[in-house]
Amino acid sequence: MTDNETLEKVRGYFRGDRFATEAGAVIDEIGDHYSKCSLVLNEHHMNAVGGVMGGVYFTLADFAFAVASNWQNGGVVGLNCDASFIGVPKTERIIAEARLIKDGRTICCYNVDIRDELGNPVAAVQCMGFRKA
Repeated sequence: MTDNETLEKVRGYFRGDRFATEAGAVIDEIGDHYSKCSLVLNEHHMNAVGGVMGGVYFTLADFAFAVASNWQNGGVVGLNCDASFIGVPKTERIIAEARLIKDGRTICCYNVDIRDELGNPVAAVQCMGFRKA
């Protein structure tokens, strides 16, 4: 992982991702092509039937992907993301971990696993990115 000064610089930069940060997403850790981000759920994140809105999971996954793929060397934009909602969180906080699977010349692929604080799987997201020249 990285030192606190670097982590704070990365957090400062990604405050510009206002949709995610205003929804409550925060950066907990960064590493080599890796990020761990989390979000504390509240009533604003719920859908009409009382569950977590799918867009909340997607937003957190997209944010974790953006951080992991850009904090070291910027220029990656999302090309395609595939999200599977596979569980219901049993805690108020959900955690997304983005890990590099393949880093090509222009295309990269990351897996983002979202779990609750007990480790229960909530969503599995695969994100492909395009590295702008």
